Amino acid sequence: MNPDILELFPEGTAVDADRGLTVGGVALAEVADRFSTPAYVVDEAGLRARIRRYQQALGAGWPDSRLVFASKSFPCVAAYRLMAQAGIGVDVAGLGELAAALRGGVEGRNLVLHGNAKTSAEIEMAVAAGVGLVVVDNFDDIDRLEHAVEQAAQHTAEHTAAGRQDVLVRVLPEVRADTYEAVATGQKGSKFGLPLDQVPRAIERIRAGAHLRMAGVHTHVGSQILDVEPFAAAVRALAGLGEFETYNLGGGLGARYTYTDHPPEPEEWIGAIIDTARRHLPHSARLMIEPGRSLVARSGVTLYRVVNVKRGDRVTVAVDGGMADNMEVALYGQRFEATLVDRVGGGERVDIVGRHCESGDRISSGVTLRAPRVGDVVAVPVTGAYCHTMANNYNGALKAPVVFCADGEAREVVRRETLGDFFARDTSEWIDGS
Repeated sequence: MNPDILELFPEGTAVDADRGLTVGGVALAEVADRFSTPAYVVDEAGLRARIRRYQQALGAGWPDSRLVFASKSFPCVAAYRLMAQAGIGVDVAGLGELAAALRGGVEGRNLVLHGNAKTSAEIEMAVAAGVGLVVVDNFDDIDRLEHAVEQAAQHTAEHTAAGRQDVLVRVLPEVRADTYEAVATGQKGSKFGLPLDQVPRAIERIRAGAHLRMAGVHTHVGSQILDVEPFAAAVRALAGLGEFETYNLGGGLGARYTYTDHPPEPEEWIGAIIDTARRHLPHSARLMIEPGRSLVARSGVTLYRVVNVKRGDRVTVAVDGGMADNMEVALYGQRFEATLVDRVGGGERVDIVGRHCESGDRISSGVTLRAPRVGDVVAVPVTGAYCHTMANNYNGALKAPVVFCADGEAREVVRRETLGDFFARDTSEWIDGS
């Protein structure tokens, strides 16, 4: 067995001599049999423990602080409910995420609304829900938000105090982090936020209006970042803008996807941010961070069933999923490791490929599996972030279920898509053939 393979799996993972790989006390082979494959599995207790770890590190270093979950990484109602139960904030971008968060029991005041191109409908829904903070990305956001709050104030006396909405201004810090181009967001030319020289004008406009309250600033330098320095640089960039009540420093800490990845531990990341904040930001301010990938990635595992094995110059193992349930490989070239659930670790070097009609549809190349054969269940770790998020119907694939495992019990919190779901949006005139 590769001694590192279990380090990539959720904290609640073990190898049972009779049942093979287990998560939360549940055999993954049994999950595959009961819920079919592909399937997303989540170590519920491990995820809750991860949240507490972030909360403790942040609270110990900066008493007036707030942990906020970047929900785009795993936007399902069960995850929102878990975050609400943990008492942390949630950031959302778009109507669906906002509606799902509210459905999951997240109170409006604990929500942060993001987006570089918010529609009027999204802003109006956020205002109606009493969202605690809206992150202003551009000057048009200011106009739309002013109008929405004014309209809401005319129709209800129960809105925000004095009909005002708290806002943060998203700042483009001009920091280029070492990560995939598609998820780098803090460099010059990024579509997110306002350049440093435009921020004072945005602040002035917000303060001059009657319906917005300037609560602070926000920045984010990207995702899957394995070094603390870009985060410290972003803090220094904000310090030159003046003193504010709230500093939201975003997220972006990377996850350990492979044996060779060595991201900072949450305590190291949070510590570096706080150390820099102590030197450059007012100590009376509220500090917020918004981890997503690093919070949920390791808690997730995706299960597949082997459909065929081809042996030639290379051994190719084809499974019953692929880029419809994991776009990370095709979009970013992200590497994943894998193992068979009943023969864990070691074996021959193989390429695991998906079932979709693209040569780029690969789960991982050069992983080791022990004598793979048709019908085996493959477990791919570190899929708790963005895989469920970006699930799609390529080649008519039906979206996979999400199964939470804890205390020896498995519960399906998102069911598998059916053909009825798949055809639900087709209009009747075409179904009738007219």
